[in-house]
Amino acid sequence: QVQLVESGGGLVQPGGSLRLSCVASGSIFSIVTMGWYRQVPWKQRELVAKITSGGSTNYAGSVKGRFTISRDNATNTVYLQMNSLKPEDSAVYYCNAVLASMQLTTTRSYWGQGTQVTVSS
Repeated sequence: QVQLVESGGGLVQPGGSLRLSCVASGSIFSIVTMGWYRQVPWKQRELVAKITSGGSTNYAGSVKGRFTISRDNATNTVYLQMNSLKPEDSAVYYCNAVLASMQLTTTRSYWGQGTQVTVSS
């Protein structure tokens, strides 16, 4: 009963910027972590960045210094600001949210449908 809706993907030239957004809606009581993952053909899905409800962040080494993740707890929204984009950043980007139950005894992971990011001259 939880839906993640992504937006902001598209085509950009090397060195350019994009901002991805993801809004979680539905039966939400507590979001533990929100993050972004990406996947290219013949490769496993990899973590790009994640952020906890308290604001702690974690980034893949390949994007440190170029990407910034942030969230708005009031609207259950997570953002990914991507600067200095490189062709190797091209991938389908997926939003992820880990939610705690109302009783705070279990967690469950949810995924968005993905949004395409293409970096090409």
